[in-house]
Amino acid sequence: MANPQRGEIEAMIGGEARVLCLTLGALAELEARLQAGDLVGLSERFAGGRISARDLTAIIGAGLRGAGNAISDDDLARMAIEGGLKGAAEVAARLLKATFGEVE
Repeated sequence: MANPQRGEIEAMIGGEARVLCLTLGALAELEARLQAGDLVGLSERFAGGRISARDLTAIIGAGLRGAGNAISDDDLARMAIEGGLKGAAEVAARLLKATFGEVE
């Protein structure tokens, strides 16, 4: 079960309820993977409203690993996410909101 006080969310991925959390390590992974210089750059990138399938995979994958799930991005890309593409975008948005709060 997800703990919102720790920035955790829960999502149905691969037919299972899974916890996701962007820990400091997961955020560092995202910075490197998406070539964002820092946390502000990462936040601004996502606040812009434009996001690729590659971004969704990176965000959700980092969140899964941050919560202790041993799932590669390749494995994640083959899993069904409840709600399809729209559901994946919603999972990423909820995870970013849980991590960064409201971005203006």
